[in-house]
Amino acid sequence: MTAHRIAAYGDADAFEAETVPVPDPGPGEIRVEVAASSVNPVDYKIRRGDIPDFAPSLPATLGCDVSGVVDAVGEGVEAFDVGDEVYGMPGGAGRQGALADYVVGHAGTFADAPSSIPLADAAALPVVALTAWEMLTDKADVGLGDEVLVYGASGGVGHIGVQLADWLGCAVTATGSTAAKRDFAATLGADATVDYTTTDVETYVSEHATNGGFDVVFDPVGDDHLETAFEAVRPYGAVVTTESSAAESLSLAPMHAKSLELGVVLVILPVLLGEGQERIGEELADIAALVDDGALTPHVDERFAFADVAEAHRRAEAGDFSGKILLENE
Repeated sequence: MTAHRIAAYGDADAFEAETVPVPDPGPGEIRVEVAASSVNPVDYKIRRGDIPDFAPSLPATLGCDVSGVVDAVGEGVEAFDVGDEVYGMPGGAGRQGALADYVVGHAGTFADAPSSIPLADAAALPVVALTAWEMLTDKADVGLGDEVLVYGASGGVGHIGVQLADWLGCAVTATGSTAAKRDFAATLGADATVDYTTTDVETYVSEHATNGGFDVVFDPVGDDHLETAFEAVRPYGAVVTTESSAAESLSLAPMHAKSLELGVVLVILPVLLGEGQERIGEELADIAALVDDGALTPHVDERFAFADVAEAHRRAEAGDFSGKILLENE
């Protein structure tokens, strides 16, 4: 089979198409003929060598997200049969990933793909949808009437977060640096939008939140957003983030002053640990049901072939896109 691998960490040109053996599934695993993957920040951070502890062994096949058709099942697998259309997060971090004709992964890291969208498009969901789901339902437990501020609302995690928060009955305020991004967030279900580049925190809190701030601030961006999140959240509220590195040089004193909760999500952790991987499939099954019910739709900004993975990574690193960048195995 063909796999798009890196032999060493580097820029986007590090990818090479190579012929490698088709992997066999072990006990509890399935093999999937890959239809598509997508690009997440974790993918290019691994490729650059920024987070070597998360990387598969070199030479490495990246790609955390996958959708495709079950090609073989290992001993003890009862949840899937050959021919099933699935999506999941089986590797790309900690073990070999999806940028190949076939990928093998723990059966617990897969679920039946949503039937209402093209199979390839399902690969735009796993990392971002799992992240948003865990931020809102596990770390924050938002509910009807909660006021939620979503940073980076047009991005991969953010555009799913807006939709999920809206489905959960929240009053959603979304941030965006351009009119196009704010308009996009509004189409996803945001009740209000904010240009955070021209509006200070005090102003948008006073305009869109009660009780001294938002009940939950949803931060998939990090950087200085985490600091402003502590300003925007109400006393006894919660800040949920994916970017723990942003806290390395940040004072957590505001958390004490407001008695805040801080939740950090790393959805690839079960794959890295090799433990609790069934959690991934269970949550993906719930997410697929939301997609099929019309409550959630992945937005694909641009599509690339696997052969053009370097170009896709450059586009992702440059930013200035909405939703996800998809990689299709043509």
